[in-house]
Amino acid sequence: MDYGFTTAAYVVAAILFILSLGGLSGQESAKRAVWYGIVGMGLAIVATLMGPGAGNWFLSLLMIAGGGAIGYVVAQRVQMTEMPQLVAAMHSLVGLAAVFVGFNADLELSRVLAMEPSARVGLEGFAALLAKKTAVEISILRVEVFLGVFIGAVTFTGSVVAFGKLAGKVNTTAKKLPGGHLLNAGAAIGSVILGVMYFNDAGIWTLVAMTLLAFFIGYHLIMGIGGADMPVVVSMLNSYSGWAAAAIGFSLGNDLLIVVGALVGSSGAILSYIMCKAMNRSFISVILGGFGGTSGPQMEVTGEQIAIDTEGVAAALNEADSIIIIPGYGMAVAQAQQSVSELTRKLRAKGKTVRFAIHPVAGRLPGHMNVLLAEAKVPYDIVLEMDEINEDFPSTDVAIVIGSNDIVNPAAQEDPNSPIAGMPVLECWKAKQVFVSKRGQGTGYSGIENPLFYKDNTRMFYGDAKKSLDALLPLID
Repeated sequence: MDYGFTTAAYVVAAILFILSLGGLSGQESAKRAVWYGIVGMGLAIVATLMGPGAGNWFLSLLMIAGGGAIGYVVAQRVQMTEMPQLVAAMHSLVGLAAVFVGFNADLELSRVLAMEPSARVGLEGFAALLAKKTAVEISILRVEVFLGVFIGAVTFTGSVVAFGKLAGKVNTTAKKLPGGHLLNAGAAIGSVILGVMYFNDAGIWTLVAMTLLAFFIGYHLIMGIGGADMPVVVSMLNSYSGWAAAAIGFSLGNDLLIVVGALVGSSGAILSYIMCKAMNRSFISVILGGFGGTSGPQMEVTGEQIAIDTEGVAAALNEADSIIIIPGYGMAVAQAQQSVSELTRKLRAKGKTVRFAIHPVAGRLPGHMNVLLAEAKVPYDIVLEMDEINEDFPSTDVAIVIGSNDIVNPAAQEDPNSPIAGMPVLECWKAKQVFVSKRGQGTGYSGIENPLFYKDNTRMFYGDAKKSLDALLPLID
């Protein structure tokens, strides 16, 4: 098969990937966008297997079949609540793959350079590509390999830590070793020094040493980021994995890998920046492991949390004309989206105005709540972003908060020493009545106290969200 077929297939695959990314920006086009991505990836794999220099078909097909089988089993077992940690795990695999490919490229380069010029004539595949490179091109290749391995190693350990925090296996509190950011800076400077040595033929040991330092940087950076910033971290690691893939694409001379890596890297970076703005976070601060912080003690929360029973909530909903529902990660944990959808249907059937308010970082993954509501067939036109609905709370009769904490926390506006100070939040406390569906009196995933729970117009609807809503449904007449 010639280069023409492979190039044409890569162009079509790249277009499909672009269409996929564009379609994912809207709920109605998301399913079609996923299929664009699936077809594009399938085409890319076929074109690579049939392209020039392809070999080891049996082994390649065996690996694809094995990976596909594992992916299918994992996808069947993973619940929607576990999607954030699954995404983090996938990012770690991309990073590790970049490390392995980078080391393989270096070993292959050393093997080719050790050959006599006459022995290089019969080389095929990647080795043949290396044999044709000039001294300048070989130097550029080393830069590409070094960057690919470095970014891949940072992505790998960073994603493993992110997985642990999202899965509850690692403490979500921001933690750093003694020396804090100086350790990260020292490891980065050490990597640069090793890079200079590597470019000057010091040997593969410099690549190994840099990889170990990069592993540490990834671990320490993400350990230094608290639970409240984890949605940004997931998006940021997505960007890292893209740039790692792009760097390795340059090393392998694979145009599609370069394009796809650049698409993933740039889109992930843009999404991270948007989310940082939505949280009033400094983008640089987050990606460097949380520079800065509050300058004093947090404001003390006074009062008590007043509970309300199912009958009380039902009575308020039956009397209300306008209702805003704010879903959070607690709804996902309880798998309450179907119950929420049924409650919405019953309330709308009574002529009430029901809408959903979605914060950009609700849940633990960008778009997490939108996916859950779409899965439960909640109409797209009543699911609104924070900026579209925040001004409507003062004229709203009832606001229902289901498993959210930070995104409805008034401390973001009232306490300059709060970890979320300045973060734009859903101002649900301005509604006439607020009901908070919550398991207990804990502070939630990020560990930040919420004054909303103590306000005069707030009542706590304790219990598992699904069970609480299922008990509520028969009382909506």
